[in-house]
Amino acid sequence: METIKCKKKGTESCLPESEIERVAMELRAGKLVVYPTETLYGLGANACDPTAVKHVYMAKKRPFDMPISVAVSDMTMLESVAILDPMSRKLAAKFMPGPITLILTKKPVIPDIVTSASDEVGIRMPDHSLALKVISKAGPITSTSANLHARPEPTTIASSVKDLGENVSVYLDCGKTRIGTRSTIIAIHDGDMEIIRQGAIPAEKIEEVLNG
Repeated sequence: METIKCKKKGTESCLPESEIERVAMELRAGKLVVYPTETLYGLGANACDPTAVKHVYMAKKRPFDMPISVAVSDMTMLESVAILDPMSRKLAAKFMPGPITLILTKKPVIPDIVTSASDEVGIRMPDHSLALKVISKAGPITSTSANLHARPEPTTIASSVKDLGENVSVYLDCGKTRIGTRSTIIAIHDGDMEIIRQGAIPAEKIEEVLNG
């Protein structure tokens, strides 16, 4: 278990490229990493590695019938793991990176353990420079709050360390998260928008974009 303190440069949380690559190597090797986002601290693992994802469930004591979302760094990576319908593409163009999770049809590269055997997966692109740099080097990683299941949401690294302890290889400490509340989860089915979970982006903003 290691904690790496991020340096601040304006609004960005920075680490040397060598450190970012080392964290990405841990993820590619199947280890768990706690990383910052604009909403909460996330618990990351290689989203394409079923064993690594299993360790996420176990570390969180999360029921295996509760799907886990996936974090990507850009639209190319997003479309490598999921299929964007026209309405979801419109939302992605407006709100990603940002505090939104889109429920999309998954591609075979995402194992069933991530989605609890569903054909759909939640996709997130965090609005945090360090998170995006790590994901761009590591590939798609899990996007679930870095806490024990049903425990308070982690807006500081100390909260995650208290809950997850030695189960995590690296903790990236970038201070308190900027927004401090969960992402809004949106699903589009047959042209109808459904808010699965209300979060940082209000429903009216979503509707404005879809109706615009």
